[in-house]
Amino acid sequence: MRTPVTSRAAGSERHAQSREKLRYALRTPVVGPLAALLICVVVFSITTETFLTPQNLSLVLQQSIVIGTLALGQSLIILTAGIDLSNGAIAVLGTIVMAKIAFEGGNPGGALLLGLAVATFLGLVNGLLVARLGLPPFVVTLGALTVVFAVSSLYSQSRSYQVTSDLLLFWGEGIQLGAVLLTWGTFLLMGLYALFWYVLADTAWGRHIYAVGDAPESARLTGISVWRTVLSVYVTAGFLYGIAAWQALGRIANADPNAYRTANLESITAVVLGGTSLFGGRGSIIGTLIGAVIVNVLRSGLTQAGIDSLYQDVATGTLIVVAVGIDQVLRRSGSR
Repeated sequence: MRTPVTSRAAGSERHAQSREKLRYALRTPVVGPLAALLICVVVFSITTETFLTPQNLSLVLQQSIVIGTLALGQSLIILTAGIDLSNGAIAVLGTIVMAKIAFEGGNPGGALLLGLAVATFLGLVNGLLVARLGLPPFVVTLGALTVVFAVSSLYSQSRSYQVTSDLLLFWGEGIQLGAVLLTWGTFLLMGLYALFWYVLADTAWGRHIYAVGDAPESARLTGISVWRTVLSVYVTAGFLYGIAAWQALGRIANADPNAYRTANLESITAVVLGGTSLFGGRGSIIGTLIGAVIVNVLRSGLTQAGIDSLYQDVATGTLIVVAVGIDQVLRRSGSR
């Protein structure tokens, strides 16, 4: 028979184990983003009548595709302690290149390849300026943001181009399940995240990215080529922005030089909400995917609740500040 002292000791031990399990769960990268997503869904389900309809959920999923792909490239860069403010502008230029060439009678396949090449080249330019010249990523990509949007307007003559090519519209097609449309772009997005989840977790390149972002000097001393790693990340991100441009044409069959003006902010928001540290070296690619869904759930829910788009921008910006603040606190406490 247990004595009261023994019972109290066993109870205290169980409580300590429970607290430790809770702390471990909270430190797991995807737990926070999943909890935030669940809270958003519950709140908007209660406050609006149409949020949980199959049509709206299908729309939210489709809206997450382009931002999700941009956020994937953004994640890679942020993991190296960089940032890319030009990703939305690069994707827009990619859509203009693809759509204009096809619209003027060019080969759609050639237009697609050229659009992907342009986006990848711009990623290369950003990477060279950051990795080889040592310029701050914020300054480089802020300048690129302005230049690329201007080039898009000049090249398109400030007009939009309708897209009719089946190849360029491919990712907007898909499988209709009742009122829900699962586009091929959705499957591509999931495939890209699965691929880069594996790459970051189980390849030397992935481990180098985390090492460079966490402590570049230590990474250099262990034999990692820091500048090559950073350059490869920007080039890969540029290619992903080209893929996002292709997906954008499938989403809306029209290339507009004024589109995706806030895509850089939304992609950064998705990355930060997904648990990736803006200070580099820590984060989960799966968290970024959840973060991208959160961004579009917020947009959809606030729109259906009748909230003005300007206040939606305020909410998005506030989320970034709060998420970065939490990350800073966790870093100082050594929890992440």
